[in-house]
Amino acid sequence: MKRTLIVIGVIMIVVAFAFARPPKSDYQWTGSVVEVDNDHLVVQKGDEKWEFAHDKDTKITGTLKAGAKVTVKYLMKATSIEVKEEAKKPEPKKK
Repeated sequence: MKRTLIVIGVIMIVVAFAFARPPKSDYQWTGSVVEVDNDHLVVQKGDEKWEFAHDKDTKITGTLKAGAKVTVKYLMKATSIEVKEEAKKPEPKKK
């Protein structure tokens, strides 16, 4: 009986790890810094310019300045979601 419970426990742990989802991976954008200040930077890649906000918790290695080539890793995270209700369609008239 004790051996059966141990086997079941091990199987449950293995199954839990098998179905556990890894955290969402981050995305990245590589290009040249066009503009930088205390809380944001603009990175250009080809014709596209992307603006990124950063704060004291953002890990920055090297000197962040205009003209530097950088790779920005970021997560897409919703800060708010507002659902708009659709207008109700009038029911067709019965004959």
